[in-house]
Amino acid sequence: MKKALLVIDVQEGMYTAGGPVYKGQELLETLQELIQKCRLHKIPVIYVQHNGPKGHPLEKGKSEWNIHSAIAPKECDIMIEKETPDSFHNTDLRKVLQDKAIEHLIISGMQTEYCVDTTTRSAFSEGYRVTLISDAHSTFDSEQLRAEEIVKHHNAVLGAFADIVDLKNIKIEA
Repeated sequence: MKKALLVIDVQEGMYTAGGPVYKGQELLETLQELIQKCRLHKIPVIYVQHNGPKGHPLEKGKSEWNIHSAIAPKECDIMIEKETPDSFHNTDLRKVLQDKAIEHLIISGMQTEYCVDTTTRSAFSEGYRVTLISDAHSTFDSEQLRAEEIVKHHNAVLGAFADIVDLKNIKIEA
């Protein structure tokens, strides 16, 4: 089953606008290792970038819109731009996956309760096998819940749509 890694919205602006990213440095380190493992096994790495409206921290063309420098894409990686929490909605993602005969998506990124959640559910509905890396997605504290609670909750709930595995237990082989 051919795999691809999705790295959703880990952009500079996520680390500079507003509150701190929950376990932000650990997230970047986990993503570095995950991306490296995927590249080593010839698993395509697909970066998804959110295009925010004018004045938004992720406004296209601003330096904050760029993928975080700690996990910067390489020339061989694929870039997808989106404007909604769903990485499939009005994007080229579906076509890219079909062209590469991908059947299994490994999902990581930000924000847990928005784009990671929505894309995980959409990938499942599209018929992909989905693995969510439990320690490779994050968010911010909200008025209702602490980020730690949001991540923990989504790792439980999204188990209905994906295999939930941490980095050290993922089987990366293509």
